[in-house]
Formats: sequence, C-alpha cells, structure tokens
Amino acid sequence: MSFTVRVAQFEAPVSVPVGETILEAALAQDLAYPHGCRSGNCGACKSELLAGEVDLLPYSEFALTGAERDAGKILACRAVPWSDCAVRYLEEEDVVVHAQRHLTTRIVALERVAHDVVILRLEIVAGGPFDFTPGQYAALRFGGLPERDFSMASLPGDPYLEFHVRCLPGGVASAYVASEARIDEFVFVTGPFGNAYLREAHAGPILLAGGGTGLAPVLSIARAAIAASPARPIRLFFGARDERDVYANGALSALHDAGRDVRLEVVLSDPSGPTARRTGFLADALAADRADLDGYHAYLAGPPVMVDTCTAALVARGLAKRDIHADAFFPAAAVPARP
Repeated sequence: MSFTVRVAQFEAPVSVPVGETILEAALAQDLAYPHGCRSGNCGACKSELLAGEVDLLPYSEFALTGAERDAGKILACRAVPWSDCAVRYLEEEDVVVHAQRHLTTRIVALERVAHDVVILRLEIVAGGPFDFTPGQYAALRFGGLPERDFSMASLPGDPYLEFHVRCLPGGVASAYVASEARIDEFVFVTGPFGNAYLREAHAGPILLAGGGTGLAPVLSIARAAIAASPARPIRLFFGARDERDVYANGALSALHDAGRDVRLEVVLSDPSGPTARRTGFLADALAADRADLDGYHAYLAGPPVMVDTCTAALVARGLAKRDIHADAFFPAAAVPARP
C-alpha cells in the first residue's frame, strides 16, 4: 500500500509506501527534492503541507520551529504520509539543482596534512561531467564499505575532486582512507548534495566559519567568491582544537593573496601550550568580532554543536537566519542510508 503525494514543483506525483518519508520516496524515484542531512537537523527540505495528513518523526527545532509547524510547514525527510497529500517545497530565489551523477573515480593523491586529516584527490574516470556549486558534498564509497559523505574542497572544473577526510577512531571509511587506500584505486562517487552552497546571486560580503574538516567546503566557497569578485570582503574563521590540528596553511595563504579584502583567523579551542593564535570557541570569536554584518551572507560547516552555536551568535548580532547557510557534519550513525 502507498499514498500519492503531489509535489507542486513536479509534473508527476510521488508514490510513498506506507511508513516511508516523502523525501525517501522522492529520492528513490530519482526526483531532485532539495535536501541536506536527511535526519531532520538542517531544514534544507522544509516544505509546506497543502493538503492531507503526515506524521513528523523526531527532528531538531533548529530545522523547524514550533511557529513554522503551526503554520503548516513540515520537513520532507521526517514527514510520513497518513493520507494522499499535496506539498510544496520552499524555494529560494537562487536555488540550484544539479543532475545527480554516479561517478567512477581513481585516486591520484593521498596526502596526510595533519595527524588525523588526509587530503584525497580523485580523477573522474566515468560518469561525468560532475557539476556542483561550491559548498556541496558527495557520497563516497570505497570498495564494499558503506557510503560516507564528504564535502568538495575543489571547484567545478578543477582537474581533480578534492576531499578532506578526518580519520575518526572507529570510523570505517576514514580508517580505510588513512591506512589502506592506494593510488590508482577506484572510488565510487554519488552527488552532488547539500543546500549550504554559495549563493551566486549575492554579490555582497561573506563570512565563512569552518570547524575541523569543515574547512573543505569553506575553501571551495572562498575560492569561487574571490574568482567572481577579487575585491569582495571575506572574513574566514577556521576552528581547530590544537596547533597540530591546523592544516591547509598553503591554501589559506593563497586565498589571502588572491583576494584584495580577505581576513583570516585561526581559533584554537583547546591549545596544549602557549600560542599566538586566538583561543576559545568559534561562536565566541564570531560574537566578539567587530565587523558590521550588514549585507553579509554566512556559510558554516563543521560539527553540529559548532554550527548551532555559531548560528545563534550570528543571529544575536543581527544577521537574518535566511542569510546563514549551514552544513552540520553529523556522525554516520545519525544519518539514514541514502535510497
């Protein structure tokens, strides 16, 4: 048994089996429904329920407020229909939808740049071209291991796809990259995904904050923004735990040299010794920053607690939530398997 869900932006209805969410069914039918985390935490699939009944699985208030729910808004990744329905996903003026690709790639570089970070570069062998917008991510599969999501640090059109892999204790895919992956090995890539991409219609200043390997999408966004407008004001904050966790100094210096108004700041949350760098949490650094945020868009990427606290700090400083685009890196166990 299934329910019929009519999505305003799609010509054909979506057939949703009983117990599945609207997003699960749409993706299984290769429909480009906007989404991000798929676990009720980011709000990228926020939609309006026009008719019918749905049950909402648990979700974060960060993604859908009580007032929004009372006004008829739902999250497609949490919405399980209990009748035939009609919905409309919320659109931005500069929404982008890229064709989803299934790529075969080849490892051309494995570079350990910190004690727990490996930069992985992949050459597309089949399935391209791969179009994406800076800030998006893809699902990578190594051999028979489960898929894992990683953000692109490269730009569309670069000769290689670049990903920053943090080697987590107990991490299946990251441990493989750190110790077993080899040059010329094939890696399967699906994407792009994600809603925290560069809003190319916005020509104003931008603020970037990346925690850990959240630096990857931040670098991609910064490179694209500078290429489009070298004089654009950019403030980039990179958060790490200790000095040994800081990496990509060359890439950061290149940004500073390429843009005429680029300001960089590295923030250490738990330095093991004396340091000349700023210390504390990224959210505190953003809260204490003296820059006038009028006209800014902000892009955040990193652990969920970092994204949540930084978002709250920016909202407290007067930046509208609609101008904050965030990608929270949830543990693999918290993310449902992709259909």
